[in-house]
Amino acid sequence: MEAFNERGAAPRAKPRVVKAAALRRLELTDLAQRLFLERGYERTTVNDVIEAAGVSKGAFYHHFRAKEDLLEAIAERFARQSLASVGEVRADPVLNAVQRLNGMLTRMRAWKRETMPELRAMFSALVRPENAVLYYRIVGAVFAAIAPALTEVIEEGRREGVFDVADPALAAEAMISLSEGRRRLTVEAMALADRGDVKGAAGMLAPRLRAEGAMLDRILGLPQGSIALMGSEADLEALLADWSRGQRADQSLDEDVVGDLRERGWAGDFQT
Repeated sequence: MEAFNERGAAPRAKPRVVKAAALRRLELTDLAQRLFLERGYERTTVNDVIEAAGVSKGAFYHHFRAKEDLLEAIAERFARQSLASVGEVRADPVLNAVQRLNGMLTRMRAWKRETMPELRAMFSALVRPENAVLYYRIVGAVFAAIAPALTEVIEEGRREGVFDVADPALAAEAMISLSEGRRRLTVEAMALADRGDVKGAAGMLAPRLRAEGAMLDRILGLPQGSIALMGSEADLEALLADWSRGQRADQSLDEDVVGDLRERGWAGDFQT
């Protein structure tokens, strides 16, 4: 039986809130990120996101085909935010190209520390072997966002006569690709940090990062020690300590996962 208000008229149905497509997509992405943080990626379902957003399934699938697409959208947004965090450094007219590049690396490390809970929630899901295809989709999207900014800085350095490099875009690609080579080592180091040995984890990564920095110096035609890829060992330890402090049961890199990754020869990275 239909209910009536005190004037005897049937209550009006609650109007459906119609939002612009971009705004709705942003809202769904925000809600998914919050739920992934609260419950973990594996324990969050598409229906959880739909219920939290108060939308129909049709409205959700208009924007995202699956839960994996939500994670990809979050990763792309992290990449854009990371670039935005270095905008002031990139635009500083007082700095030369080497100073801008090192400033960008320093600011990105700081940004990762500021957003570590979100990064950990995302990374812990991606690093699992069953999510390998999704990982490579997201890495492609993130690198596509970062590569133009690196290319721009390297091109500026070439014009300034600071960098001796024939192809700035290829140099940027090489810089990004170097981080891919440390994937497995990074996961092993983070697993060690999760077990409480942050100093040991930093000791695993530091030699590799120093070697990569030396290679970047050669690629860019710079004196050895010019590019501070790692920062200091204290910076690296602080980053790994932040990682370990965010540990949760559903986000730990246990020995089974690390062993499986070692056998398969792939993993992820959060240091670039």
